[in-house]
Amino acid sequence: MPIPSVLLAVSSHTDGPGWLLRTVIVVGVVGAALLAWFLLRGYGNQD
Repeated sequence: MPIPSVLLAVSSHTDGPGWLLRTVIVVGVVGAALLAWFLLRGYGNQD
């Protein structure tokens, strides 16, 4: 996991908010996948 200060240091060398938007999208997709897995994992064990 990258340290936030490292992300800020890297972002100072890029143009525009593209890195932030890309990070938000990736974190959102991964978070949604983990949430779906967490919520659906119990349904397969019902008798």
